[in-house]
Amino acid sequence: MTRSASQPGEPDREAEAARVATYLAAHPRFLAERPGLYRALHPPQRLHGENLADHMAALLAAARAETGTVAELARCAQDLTLRAAMAVTALIGAPDPLAVVSAEWPHLLGLESAALAQEGPPSAAWRDLPAGSIARLTGGREVLLRDMPAEAALLHGEAHPLITRDALALLPGPRPRLLVLGAREAGRLPLRGATAPLRLMAHALARALDSKP
Repeated sequence: MTRSASQPGEPDREAEAARVATYLAAHPRFLAERPGLYRALHPPQRLHGENLADHMAALLAAARAETGTVAELARCAQDLTLRAAMAVTALIGAPDPLAVVSAEWPHLLGLESAALAQEGPPSAAWRDLPAGSIARLTGGREVLLRDMPAEAALLHGEAHPLITRDALALLPGPRPRLLVLGAREAGRLPLRGATAPLRLMAHALARALDSKP
């Protein structure tokens, strides 16, 4: 029986599969070095020797690793959300919001440092930055998280040798102001799920500061 010809424009899947198989045969460690690819593969329906058994084991390990990573990211984001709520609550009725940030927020948030930075006249309660620094640091973003920040000494003071990740959150208002948080453990400021709680803290802090005479 002759095989029907491929439709015009339809890729020759068998030829493509042969090329993939040839490449994998020539590079036997290709999948082992890229375990993330197992998530996109369908497992074999039956075991045909140790190699396929290893293939299935690798697929399962990749799936478990992904599940564990997603669960850990979700846990870190939830933890920050709860801690942010406690930090905002600490501002309620506080006679000196700046003191709450520097003295209470590091403990409440599980961080190494918490401070406020501004461009303007020198102030003992704020970290003083040159004009234009906040726009340069944030790139116009309302919330920014960074690993191994280059300006750690300027932003985090004496705690800067401990900082592995920091967060910058703009305070709303007519003048540039910045909430600066620094973490020794990067998971305290997760890259996913941190934007909303950090924005909430920045807005609550701005309101507390601007309501003071």
